[in-house]
Amino acid sequence: MHNEYLFDPYPLSLTMERLAANVKARRLEKKLSTKTLAEMSGVPASSIQRFELKHSISLESYVKLAKALGYSEEIMQLLAEPKYDTMEELLEINRNKTRKRGV
Repeated sequence: MHNEYLFDPYPLSLTMERLAANVKARRLEKKLSTKTLAEMSGVPASSIQRFELKHSISLESYVKLAKALGYSEEIMQLLAEPKYDTMEELLEINRNKTRKRGV
């Protein structure tokens, strides 16, 4: 069974824009400059500025920013639980829990 989620209300560009806006909002709430967040996270200030303006960042840098802002638990929970729309999908997920590789 191949699951495809055809309806996605959030295009990649909107998702990246929202992630960048959230990081910037959390940074500003904590009264952190990009330089200070860079020092806390190990992510160059230029990368933080590019992310906030152009919404582009590596996964590693994003995780470092999230952790520096206090969101370690939320990052660890991302994709931690299976997502399903039908009972059939849930049953298939449960049957595949011990799989070590894809089809």
